[in-house]
Amino acid sequence: MTTPGIHREAWTTLPDGRTVERWTLGAGGAVTAEVLTLGARLQALYVPDRQGRRADVVLAGANAADLLGGAAYFGATVGRYANRIAHGRLPLDGALHRLPDQPGGHTLHGGPDGFATRLWEAAEAHGQAGSGVRLTLRSPAGDQGFPGALTARVSYLLDAHGALTVEYTAVTDAPTVVNLTNHAYFNLAGEGEGTVLDHVLQVEADHYLPVDAGLIPLGPPASVEGTPFDLTEPRTLGRTLAGPDPQLALAGGGFDHNWVLRHPAGGALRRVATLWHPASGRRLQCLTTEPGLQIYTGNLFDGSLRGPSGRRYPAFAGVALETQHFPDSPNRPEYPCTVLRPGQEYRSSTVYRVAAGDFGPFS
Repeated sequence: MTTPGIHREAWTTLPDGRTVERWTLGAGGAVTAEVLTLGARLQALYVPDRQGRRADVVLAGANAADLLGGAAYFGATVGRYANRIAHGRLPLDGALHRLPDQPGGHTLHGGPDGFATRLWEAAEAHGQAGSGVRLTLRSPAGDQGFPGALTARVSYLLDAHGALTVEYTAVTDAPTVVNLTNHAYFNLAGEGEGTVLDHVLQVEADHYLPVDAGLIPLGPPASVEGTPFDLTEPRTLGRTLAGPDPQLALAGGGFDHNWVLRHPAGGALRRVATLWHPASGRRLQCLTTEPGLQIYTGNLFDGSLRGPSGRRYPAFAGVALETQHFPDSPNRPEYPCTVLRPGQEYRSSTVYRVAAGDFGPFS
């Protein structure tokens, strides 16, 4: 049994016979979210436009084969370590742990069989942030090369105002590293409705991390001033990405970089980014306790994937706003620490507030 506003059902069956569940939150409300137990992923987020017309605003795989293949990260909880760890090297307490290398020679999003590919256990959840679903995954010691047995939990909670809160916790029985995030791609025009190049984005960050050809940070943060990475004022993505820039070229003609967010000390929840679609009036505000925001503008999408709408996803079909710690932090002691030890609890929160209306003017 589930409470009103929460609906649980079988979505599909995996090749090994296990059932993937779909949880619908806020059923019948203006804003509804769909969460799958495969990858603990946000599969859909329906939001009205300024005229009250609802549309799903996240990209998704159409079936289980997609979610185990080219769309594995779409909307998923990625870990045990989101983003990249250079050359699969994880130094910790004097020992060097080897992680699996992936294309590019680095470990990405926890390895080739990371949390995005796993079937999570699900149960109804309630809290101050709303009602929804809590998903649990137990990752054994040595999973994808990471030390320590880890129990991770992620809750999706939707409140009466349409704010979707994503809460993460984790505990371990031995020292390890943890960096979890949600990898939803947003298109506020609607899933499969062209590109996000007409979207306006603002980020509360004065610095970002330049990268090398493998998208590994070069070192200390650099000022965004005078670069396409200056999103301190609202900027249209198409115009921002149009000019020549060596860092954009390294990422395939767009963003795949970490912004160093303002005021991370103390872990307070604060607004860090605003995404706006002028034509529909839909606006998404992202709040987080995390120190970094990895923005990926879908530069390498090539139309080979189709979403639930049946439409293909071209380059720039969506933008990911991944709240997290910095890439390659285990090899960068100057970056915020990602080590979790027995007796400690990893905690992280991100909120997506959606609304629609006339929010301009924006440049």
